[in-house]
Amino acid sequence: MNRVWIYLFSALCALASGVYQVEAMEVLTSSDVEAVNGTNVRLKCTFKSTHPLSEDKITVSWSFQSLGKTSEEWFFHHQGKAYPPTTGLFKDHAVWSGDVMKGDASITLQNVQFTFNGTFSCHVRNPPDIQSFAGKISFKVVQKVSFSEIGILAIAVGGSIGIILLILTIYVCVRLFRRKDNDMTFEMDEDRSKDRVL
Repeated sequence: MNRVWIYLFSALCALASGVYQVEAMEVLTSSDVEAVNGTNVRLKCTFKSTHPLSEDKITVSWSFQSLGKTSEEWFFHHQGKAYPPTTGLFKDHAVWSGDVMKGDASITLQNVQFTFNGTFSCHVRNPPDIQSFAGKISFKVVQKVSFSEIGILAIAVGGSIGIILLILTIYVCVRLFRRKDNDMTFEMDEDRSKDRVL
C-alpha cells in the first residue's frame, strides 16, 4: 500500500513540475479595425515569449470567422517563410508584413472587400511556449471611414483653438485702430491749438 502512495506522489510531482514549466505567450492585437472598401490595411499582431526566438521554430497562423458563422477558416501560415493563401476568400489579398524576430506576426490585407467583415485571429507558437489565447480583431469594412472619438476630439480642439485665435486677432485689430484713431485725434487737436495761437 505504501508503494502505491509513493508512486502516486511521484506521478503528481512530475505532473506538477511539467505544468509549471509550460508558459503562455502574450499575443496582442487591436480589438477593432475599420477599413474602407478597396484599401490596404495592416492587421497588427505582436507577441512576447519567455524563450529565445527562432525563425524556424516560431509558427504564426491566421484564421477568419465570417459574420454569422461559427466555423473558422485558416488562411495564412508562417514558419521560416510565409505561406499565403492560394485559394479561397483571401487569395491575392493576404500578404506577410511581420518580423517574427522582432515579435511581429502582422499581415496586410490588400484591396479589402465587404466579404472580409468578421473576426480575424492571430495564433503564435514558440515551443515550449504555448499561446493561451489568440489575438482577435473585429474587422469592419465600410464605404467611408467614420469619425472616431479621437478624430472628433481633434476637430473640437482644433476648432476651439481657431475660435480663440480669431477672437484674439479681432481684439488686436480693434486696439490698433483705436490707437491710430486716438493718435489722429491728438494730432488734429494739436493743429487746432497751433491755429488758435497764430
